[in-house]
Amino acid sequence: MEYQLIDADGHYYEPDDCFTRHIEARFKAETVRVERRPGDDLGRIFLRGGRTFMSVMPGDYASAPGALEGLFVGGVADGFTHREVINAKDHPEFTERGARLALMDEQGVEASLLLPTMGVAVENDMRDDVELTYASLRAFNRWLEEDWGYGDDGRIFAVPMLSLLDPGHAMTELLRVIGAGARLVHLCPGPTGGRSPADPVFDPFWDTVSEAGIPVVFHTSNSGYQHFYGKLWSEDPANPSHKQSPLQWALCNTERPLVDTLTALTLHNLFGRHPKVRVLSIENGSNWLRHLMKTVDKAAALGRRGPMIGGRLPDRPSEALAEHLWICPFPEDDVHDLLGLLGDEHVLFGSDYPHPEGLREPRDYIPRLDGCPPEVARKVLRGNTAGLLGLRDHAPVGA
Repeated sequence: MEYQLIDADGHYYEPDDCFTRHIEARFKAETVRVERRPGDDLGRIFLRGGRTFMSVMPGDYASAPGALEGLFVGGVADGFTHREVINAKDHPEFTERGARLALMDEQGVEASLLLPTMGVAVENDMRDDVELTYASLRAFNRWLEEDWGYGDDGRIFAVPMLSLLDPGHAMTELLRVIGAGARLVHLCPGPTGGRSPADPVFDPFWDTVSEAGIPVVFHTSNSGYQHFYGKLWSEDPANPSHKQSPLQWALCNTERPLVDTLTALTLHNLFGRHPKVRVLSIENGSNWLRHLMKTVDKAAALGRRGPMIGGRLPDRPSEALAEHLWICPFPEDDVHDLLGLLGDEHVLFGSDYPHPEGLREPRDYIPRLDGCPPEVARKVLRGNTAGLLGLRDHAPVGA
């Protein structure tokens, strides 16, 4: 390679104290905590004395990076059977900053976004308590700043978690993480507290990220669909993450929350009110985009006489969506089709490393761009993400 990669979908495995290390004293007994029994390697996750959607620490019993790739590429229908089982504690590159940087050097990765593993699965379980939710997210983000950082070195860009559960609290933590150096922020896909994320009540939030040049990431998360949607279809909302049914995977846990979110952002006219906002979809795939773009245009025409929460829509809302959206497709998705639909400036490479459903190593993505002009491949593999992070896209090595 003439240049190093910039990975838009990297992960860490959290330590037991990621929520408790910096939690305020009055929330310590209620926030997310991990309990371990003598002689048992599995840490159980508790919130307010009860188990959470993700019931055990995922790094304690995980498949190796890329171990499940064949499930998605070859259509092997045996579910999330663990292969090549590892414990993240035996792999410091999955849990420690210094070791991860050394591994990135070996992998030819200049920089990487780093997103939660367990952290994206807990917000919905505490949304009935606003104060606990924001205390927990503050504590998690402070751990993140301490252990991984927000990209001051130009290499590891950890993404803090925010919530729109309460507009005032959301603004307070947004301003705090921006002040701490965050280059991106994460929101859980789906509605929050009975509101669309594009509800005008959140305009101060979107104004702030727009003016600060902070992209907003929607990464696959526990959006709570198993509670307010799955149970309408005879499904048990209490099923933990590793026992979700096939219908729950289809209706609640794949791309549906993300597609609903992008539909709401578009048809509630977020992009008309905030023309500089940038939205990233990471680890939600991309095969849904063509249908979504047709859907929002048709819906805007059919609903033109109805109320418009965010103001009057353009004739083709799909064009506004495409202008403000960047997508990191799954490794098994047709990246060439996505490039033709969204344009080569808005497609991002992501390895999902070290998760088992991702790639064994980031460079394994390169053959998926065979047939692309070299300048297009370079945009996908580094240039587009570099632009979102405010990094220079350096000239090729030896140029």
